Amino acid sequence: MSIKIDGLDSALLAELAADPRVPILELAQRLGIARNTVQARMKRLEASGAVRGYPPDVDLQAIGFAVHAFLGIELNQNKMNDIVEALREFPNVLEVHATTGRGDLLVRIAARSQPDLLSIIQRVHAIPGVKHTETMLALATPVEYRSLPLVEHLTSRPAESRTSPGA
Repeated sequence: MSIKIDGLDSALLAELAADPRVPILELAQRLGIARNTVQARMKRLEASGAVRGYPPDVDLQAIGFAVHAFLGIELNQNKMNDIVEALREFPNVLEVHATTGRGDLLVRIAARSQPDLLSIIQRVHAIPGVKHTETMLALATPVEYRSLPLVEHLTSRPAESRTSPGA
């Protein structure tokens, strides 16, 4: 489901990204709008699925998970659902993406050390249907996962420039 967002939605999301625990009344004051407007906007964004939650942003390195890697997995296609469910059981698996190309899945992993990462990879290899893996170590993360710049970009242009020609 896709919803249209405007500059106010973008500003609200920016405030929540900066401080997810800010009270609604303070959000309203910061944005210069009524408290009910903030509540209505948040309810609409949440109900549409555009905002999925307000989890804390945990620095994994600060809690001992300094090794981050991406694991490309080539698998037997008829085993994909079973493999995804098995990966869901690994607490070190942060994300799983179905992809095109040689690898069928791209898995983001956090580990305490390289030996810990090796152990995780060996456990992944033991999942029935996994044919081959390729591991890429993340040396640094110069751009963390983010969505706010895209939201801000979307809402900063005139509506006519967001529509495709002939639409």
